[in-house]
Amino acid sequence: MGRCPGCGEWNTLQEEPVEPPGRGREGRGGRSASREPAKPVPLSDVEAPAVDRLRTGSGELDRVLGGGIVPGSIVLMGGSPGIGKSTLMSAALARVQKSGRSSLYVSGEESAAQIRLRAERLGPLALAVPVLAETSLETVIATIEAERPEVCVIDSVQTLHSEALTGAAGSVGQVREVAARLERLARALGTAVILVGHVTKDGTLAGPRVLEHAVDCVLQFEGEPQRTYRTLRALKNRFGSTNEIGVFEMRSGGLTEVADPSERFVREAEPVPGSCLLCAMEGSRPLLVEVQALVAPSDVVPPRRIANGVDRNRLSLVLAVLARNGGPLLGSADVFVSVAGGVRIEEPGADLAIALAVASAATGSPLSSAGAPAGCFGEIGLTGELRYVAHAERRLEEAARFGLERVLAPARTIESHMQGAVAVSTVREALAAAFEEPLHVKRAA
Repeated sequence: MGRCPGCGEWNTLQEEPVEPPGRGREGRGGRSASREPAKPVPLSDVEAPAVDRLRTGSGELDRVLGGGIVPGSIVLMGGSPGIGKSTLMSAALARVQKSGRSSLYVSGEESAAQIRLRAERLGPLALAVPVLAETSLETVIATIEAERPEVCVIDSVQTLHSEALTGAAGSVGQVREVAARLERLARALGTAVILVGHVTKDGTLAGPRVLEHAVDCVLQFEGEPQRTYRTLRALKNRFGSTNEIGVFEMRSGGLTEVADPSERFVREAEPVPGSCLLCAMEGSRPLLVEVQALVAPSDVVPPRRIANGVDRNRLSLVLAVLARNGGPLLGSADVFVSVAGGVRIEEPGADLAIALAVASAATGSPLSSAGAPAGCFGEIGLTGELRYVAHAERRLEEAARFGLERVLAPARTIESHMQGAVAVSTVREALAAAFEEPLHVKRAA
């Protein structure tokens, strides 16, 4: 039936397996006559056993996972096609296998011969990982029960199909059934299961939303295929922080960890108009990145607002606040803002860097002090005030490590013992402190 007789919509019916009813029948009020009520237990009486996490051998991946993989957990990782999801998982299983732990790589998209070609590029350790090229869920579950691996990668969850359903692989019903049965299997055997998922054209995870709610951890693998840097971000983590990111670089031998991402992202930064260094915090890691801006006259109405690496709506907000608080008027100009290196910054502390980079590009005044680039961080409020952001001391330490002597920061964040910080309370004060000459002088010139 293509049309639902209830709501009248087309192509909305979904097939789901129906469990046979039990012997106990429900009485009045929906209560079952054959079941005894359970006794709740206070949390203070519950014993929480110490869980020994399984290290993957990759410091960046373990950081995002919260210290390693928890046995019996289920992890969902998504990313654009060709971003390196299979490469990352193959390298992780190779290190797990080297440490003496058992693993299994299940692929429904590639044959065993294709997987071997990728493993040869990663090195001899990857050739020791057992692989299974199969799309039948029942066969995969039977293999996992027989082999009992400690870590199992399913690449990808949209390629598996259950014989209990007649829908095509990747449909809502199939994906929901596959994830539910793999979750029960992981809990029963103590096997950590990593599901690789497809993404939509918007970059979000494909499939039913219930898939993200059912898993313990959701990882997003980001990056541009034309660039070498990749970032792994935790969107959900029941066993750790959701603010951590891992940075990788794609090379001929696979993905390699970037131990010092700040040095990679700001190595080419120069004190030129339109460039500003942002002292960001991603989880527990301070990160120094370069925010670049370009302002050009526009013949298009309305003018374009292009953001790469920052939220476009946040850029529009910053431009409006900047125009009301002594900044340049950009109502007839195109504004382009980008974070160099292809990394994406989502924290609100990037507002001040966006504002100063745009003002610098519009006026032609570089943000520098004695020839050295200037740094900043801070969240901008709608009334033009600079709001508090956390971890100011760690941000300043990272800036000092790269020789930044002046860092503009919200006055509410700075304490007296912090060296190198220039405390500003509003956007107007930040503009006055960032430029050697007033903006209207540069604008008139």
